[in-house]
Amino acid sequence: MHIHPDVIERHTLSVTVDNEAGILARIAGMFSARGYNIESLTVADVTEDESVSRITIVTSGAPANIDQIIAQLDRLVPVHRVTDLTALGPHVARELALVKVAGVGDHRIEALRLADVYRARVVDATTGSFVFEVTGSSEKLDTFIGLMREVGLVEVARTGVVAIGRGREAV
Repeated sequence: MHIHPDVIERHTLSVTVDNEAGILARIAGMFSARGYNIESLTVADVTEDESVSRITIVTSGAPANIDQIIAQLDRLVPVHRVTDLTALGPHVARELALVKVAGVGDHRIEALRLADVYRARVVDATTGSFVFEVTGSSEKLDTFIGLMREVGLVEVARTGVVAIGRGREAV
């Protein structure tokens, strides 16, 4: 008999909640208390009257753990809906990063060339550095940042993943 550990999967969860004080702390506390990790977390109002927020959480775990996370989130009182966008199928996920790169001469030229390839936009420039804004998948940002390390990476700030299901239906 061979025992195979469950495969660890990365999932993007969309959680709509009442926009009230303490809900984010309760959700983060639920993850922490059970030993789950939050890889990315974003929160924003999604209704005109600011009564409902959407929390996008990226986490990893075995399928049984992901199911448990969803069930536990669903039990929290101010939670309206939990959707596993990864399990749902095709969805759009993006992240934004600000990437500061310092350099002169050939390093400066190479940074601009790479930024053009990755469709990064210069949002600040001095004689010795650039700040690039780049959006896309987490993998694209990871690759861009890795390349910038070779030409003078100074600092990175990332938003975290935002995601939405594809198609006509709200999820």
